[in-house]
Amino acid sequence: MLIALFTFLGILVLLALWAMGGYNALITVRNRYKNAFAQVDVQLQRRYDLIPNLVETAKGYMAHEKETLQAVTEARNVAAGACKNAAADPSNPNALKELNAAETQMGGALSRLMVSVEAYPDLKANQNMMMLQEELGSTENRIAFARQAFNDAVTVYNTKRELFPTNILAGIFGFKEAQLLEIESPEQRQAVKVSF
Repeated sequence: MLIALFTFLGILVLLALWAMGGYNALITVRNRYKNAFAQVDVQLQRRYDLIPNLVETAKGYMAHEKETLQAVTEARNVAAGACKNAAADPSNPNALKELNAAETQMGGALSRLMVSVEAYPDLKANQNMMMLQEELGSTENRIAFARQAFNDAVTVYNTKRELFPTNILAGIFGFKEAQLLEIESPEQRQAVKVSF
């Protein structure tokens, strides 16, 4: 009787240790993808901070392009708001879809601005504009790397939560599937052209 009791308690202890290990592993990978999104957020904020400077530099030269400048500013504001919502909860698939849509809109507006800048040789030669273009190009590369790191972390998390036996714990404790930052439109797949 005593052996059966110790065997039963031993099995319970092993199950408890397995559950703790699995739960802790899920928490670890979930925190990694949230941290990875924070890095995306930092780079997007960097881009959002550059855009007003770009618009201000272009304003003096592009008096006839007010619609383009206004579209860039509005798209930046929408994207910054969507990024703030996504940063509050990177596990919310709707927030990530909003962010993707806003980024698509902003990318299009930025592309139109860069095409418009081509028509203004003095603006293209402006030192501030050249510096901002270089900084924006560097930021676009950083965003791409941060998105890749985020998607890698999400893949690790989703794989961990789907594998047996941690999938049982994921279901019990409500670990939901994380969404990738995917490019949904062909226009967004093309990088913003910032060099002349």
